[in-house]
Amino acid sequence: KNAPQLFRKFLLNKNWDASPIMLSGNTDCYQPAEQKFHLTRSLLEIANDFNQPIGIITKNAWIMKDKELLKKMAGKNIVSVLITINSLNEDLRRAMEPRTTTAKQRLRTIEELSQAGVRVGVMMGPMIPGLNDHEMQGIMKAAKNAGASFTAYTFIRLNGAIKLLFHDWLQKTFPERADKVWHLIEQSHGGKVNDSRFGIRMRGEGEIASLINQQYKKYGKLY
Repeated sequence: KNAPQLFRKFLLNKNWDASPIMLSGNTDCYQPAEQKFHLTRSLLEIANDFNQPIGIITKNAWIMKDKELLKKMAGKNIVSVLITINSLNEDLRRAMEPRTTTAKQRLRTIEELSQAGVRVGVMMGPMIPGLNDHEMQGIMKAAKNAGASFTAYTFIRLNGAIKLLFHDWLQKTFPERADKVWHLIEQSHGGKVNDSRFGIRMRGEGEIASLINQQYKKYGKLY
């Protein structure tokens, strides 16, 4: 609850260089708790007051509650937004991200933010070989048609306890291809499913990761 006060204090520091700040690097800043605490809203208001550049990554349509504020920030060229879409297949989206905004709603969010003058793009992630990697072209095309002006993607990595949770989910949800998907992930992280190396951890390596990257570059020409 002290985040807004601390943020304002940092921005008032004479040595603050106003480098862009990214919200939601780890946890979505528009998760349900935002509806109660309004921390993201408070941070954006302070950033707008101080002309502090902000980047946002979210998968939730709740961001539209702040559309007018984002529009003001866009007018000063101090905000950009990435909307995460990992599948256009609702069955797969629901299995991967239950209780989250549908792909159709996310595309509508891209459209509305774009029409409001906000620089908005699509984040595809995580891309999982054998599950959703084949959707990259479709996602990029749909987002482009909705008004997205840039793209990004992440390749799956399973660090810490996430590895066990994902393995259990994979076996229960997709038993017929769980082993294949697991081995494809291992092939893309040097025989492991996790990777902490900067510059590699979010892209993977090897043939499978390279094919996904080639798709990204090819379909990225749409932009």
